[in-house]
This record gives sequence, C-alpha cells and structure tokens, in this order.
Amino acid sequence: MRTFESLTEQEILALAISLEEEDERIYADFAEGLRQDFPATASLFVEMREEESGHRRRLIELYQTKFGEHIPLIRRQDVKGFITRKPVWLMKPLRLDSVRKQAATLEIETRRFYEKAVDRMQDASIRQLLNDLAQEERDHEHKADEVGRSTLDPVTRQQEDDANRRLFVLQIVQPGLAGLMDGSVSTLAPVFAAAFATRATGSTHTAFAVGLAASIGAGISMGFAEALSDDGSLTGRGHPWVRGTICGLMTALGGIFHTFPFLIPNFRMATTIATIVVVVELAVIAWIRHRFMDSPWFSATMQVMLGGILVFVAGVLIGSS
Repeated sequence: MRTFESLTEQEILALAISLEEEDERIYADFAEGLRQDFPATASLFVEMREEESGHRRRLIELYQTKFGEHIPLIRRQDVKGFITRKPVWLMKPLRLDSVRKQAATLEIETRRFYEKAVDRMQDASIRQLLNDLAQEERDHEHKADEVGRSTLDPVTRQQEDDANRRLFVLQIVQPGLAGLMDGSVSTLAPVFAAAFATRATGSTHTAFAVGLAASIGAGISMGFAEALSDDGSLTGRGHPWVRGTICGLMTALGGIFHTFPFLIPNFRMATTIATIVVVVELAVIAWIRHRFMDSPWFSATMQVMLGGILVFVAGVLIGSS
C-alpha cells in the first residue's frame, strides 16, 4: 500500500475518479436494494448516484486535459488511511438506518479526501475543481443524513417508517420472541423438576446444571431450526443465519435467566428468586407481544402466563413425585 503523501498529482486525480466511481456504484446498489420496500428513498439514492456520476465526468475531463487519455487504476484499498467498507451485498436485506449511516460516512470520507488533496495540488484548475467537489460532498453529507426523512413528504415518510417497522418485526422481533418464549417456558419444567427432585440433598447445583444444559441445548436447536426454516427470499424474513443466531441466543438467554438463581446454595432462596425471575420473563414476553405484535395486553398476558404456569406446575409436580 502507498501512503497518501507519496502520491503524485496525477495519481491523486486518478484515485479521485476511482472513488467517485465506487460511490456511484454503491448508491446504485442502495437504490436497487431499497426499491421494493422504500421506493421513495430509492429514488433519492438514484439522484445521488447521478450526482456522483457528474463528479466523475468532471474529474475525467480535467484529467484528460492535464495528463492524457490513460487513467491508471488506483483504488482506495491501494492507499493507506481509508476506512474499510462493508460490501453492500453483505448488508442485505438493507435497513434504512444502516444505509443512512453508511451513506453519511461515505460522503464524509470523500469530502475529507478532497480537502486533503487540495493541499497537495499546485495546478490552479485542479485545486478549483477539488475545492468545488469538497463543497458538494459537504452538501451531500446533510442529504445522506436526512435521506428518507425531511426530504420526503409526510405521507411517504410515514409509509416508509411503517415498512421499516414491519421489516424489523419480521426479521428481528419475531425470531427473537420465538426464541425467548421457547427458552423461558420450555426450560421451566426441567429446571424446577431437578430443583425439587434434589432438594433433600440441600444442593442446588443439579438444578443449575440441568437448566444450563437445557438452555444451551434449546438455543442450539432453535437456532438451527430457524435458520433452516427458509432462506427469506420469498418471505422477506431476512438472512436465515441472522434469524437463527437471534433466535438461538434469545432461547438460551430465556432459559439461563431463571437458571442463575440456582447458583445460590440455599434451596428456598434460590427457588424464590427463580420464580420471581420467571414472572418477570413472562411479563416481558407479554409486553413484547403487545408492543410489536399488536396483541391486546390482557390477551397477551393471559396466554403467556397460563402457558408458563402450566409448565412450571408440571416441573414442580414431576420433581416432587
């Protein structure tokens, strides 16, 4: 890799052309990735792509005037100091917030490049163009930061916010909630069965070991089940392994929370605290269902609590028999 200070004026101008071409293609990818769910924001990225294309043409015309027809391929990864960008195709499905942040970061980096490049230039016409482009990139920063917000009319913005919320629920909340419910409820029976079955020994270690094993095992099982259920291409549920990871982690956490109290050696205290934790877990699940799944508060609470109580009672009865 070369340092920026070692580049000649010709190489800096060639690098600027490469940066604008890369930015142009990234905005095109953003527009294409957002077109189905956020068409209005996609059209804004199309406009930004066209502006970057204009920058590239102006740079090429000046380069040809100063240095001839051949433009060496100098890329950002060939020069030290640039931020490593995550490829757009690895970010799919695209989310508005992540796209806004990356677009703003992209514009900030390009603007700083032009400001630094101006100091290295002796040619007045090159300095003038780079100064103009730095100012335009500064304007793009605000546009990128506000894209999909103030640039859209209220009705369109509300539609895209609703679409963003639906994608968040579909890709994040649903697999996480499924995991949390499974981990919190399904591990109740083995944990409390083990606790009551071994209470005569005065040790709670067995209950902790059973709960930990059940939680981790359930997390792995649910994670793979969610990841292998579908690839998300038709359902819009997002990348399968992202869903699987979310579901698996939430399943494990749902079981571990009411398992940790059994690290306390006193059976009565451990059981009391674990029971309180279970009630809190079920209340959180009911709130998530009410908040994100539009379930009536009373209905969500009763369904979750009833299921949890039945599993809890089953574990206590089995352990006490």
